[in-house]
Amino acid sequence: MRDADEATDGPTDPRVHPEESPGFGERPEGLEDIEVSRDVTIGEATPRELRATDVSPIADDPAAEKIATLGDGDVVERRRAALALGEEAATDAVIDALVRVGLADDDADVRQFAVESLGNLGGDRAADAAAEALDDPNPWVRSEALIALDRIDRTAFAADIEAALDDDHHAVRRNAAVSLFKLRGEDIADVLLEQTRDESERVREWAAHLLAGVSGERAESRLRELAADQSEPEVVRSTAARSIEADPGAFRRQFTGGTEGDTGDDPHKSRLNRRPDL
Repeated sequence: MRDADEATDGPTDPRVHPEESPGFGERPEGLEDIEVSRDVTIGEATPRELRATDVSPIADDPAAEKIATLGDGDVVERRRAALALGEEAATDAVIDALVRVGLADDDADVRQFAVESLGNLGGDRAADAAAEALDDPNPWVRSEALIALDRIDRTAFAADIEAALDDDHHAVRRNAAVSLFKLRGEDIADVLLEQTRDESERVREWAAHLLAGVSGERAESRLRELAADQSEPEVVRSTAARSIEADPGAFRRQFTGGTEGDTGDDPHKSRLNRRPDL
């Protein structure tokens, strides 16, 4: 029950925070839980490209210089500028550059960083641009767009977020469910129950995690099925087992985040979860 695309749809990223996973720290029961046949390409990014998320070299540059670099720099410079602009004041010039230039860039990482910055800056135009980015051909841009909408105003854009539940990429479906759970709580029980049968083990894992916040026999029964299903990866089974023991009301009160890349008030950490191994 593994999604073959989960390890092969993007380059391995050293910035991943695996502890964001509900099942982080679980030991596999046996070698049957360890896959060795996935076709993963590593080492394609240059050291300079891997440092693109370090905005310190241009942190003190005027916003106008960053805007200029976003338009005419090389790809690494444009990525860095897109991120750095998210730490500027939300002026019309900054928002305009991110929308008109950043989101139109040929490089998917530039577009992703641009929408991340728009999410940090907020405002109506930023939100509208993030909603449009849900149609981006790159799934990581779409996933980041959900984070931006969740941060700016998940209530106003609930319909757009809900539509993303049908996205063909697991990261987008997962982020949509997390955002809706933050908005509606156990009222999205049907969505979560359906996602426990998703083709992606990462989506199933997080659906099991969020079902900890859903009371009632249907949720508990499905969690028990998952916990006992030996065809499921250990991370899904163990997450389901922990959710059975959780208090739904306490879980809902304590749950404040979880969209891939979203770290609340710590914008630097979000970059470390840029391309999660979903």
